[in-house]
Amino acid sequence: MSTAAAAAAVPAAASEVTRAVVHELLRRIGEGDAAGIAEMYAVRVDWKLDWPEAEHGRTATPWIRHRATRADAAAHFRELAEHHAAGEAATEIERILVDGGEAVVLGEIRQTARSTGRAYRARFALHLTVEDGLVTRHHVYEDSLAVARAFETEG
Repeated sequence: MSTAAAAAAVPAAASEVTRAVVHELLRRIGEGDAAGIAEMYAVRVDWKLDWPEAEHGRTATPWIRHRATRADAAAHFRELAEHHAAGEAATEIERILVDGGEAVVLGEIRQTARSTGRAYRARFALHLTVEDGLVTRHHVYEDSLAVARAFETEG
């Protein structure tokens, strides 16, 4: 194997590991087991959600905030489930792009806010970094206005 071929094999192998981790993570998210999902994350994780800083920690959307640990990841998915109507969620994954240890998942979520009964759809991009078989970065860019409107209570 030439040096160039060997160099190309390393990113290809990393991409395959990343792709496998992302598919398993998405499968676990679909099952809704917060502890099982959290096992996919490193002990320390760079977790950010695209949401106006002043709005982080709003009582209507407490799961929407930055996180830093595997335990935080589990809490995120538990809180997300607590605030949405069970059995009324769907996610459409349109594309998964992988380059070495980096992945971007593009799609749309459909949820119903438990507190208001309002259904919403939100397009999203999820940027993940995988190192040593674990997710070390989880950055979500979503239609935060659609989410906020679903949880708004009348004045």
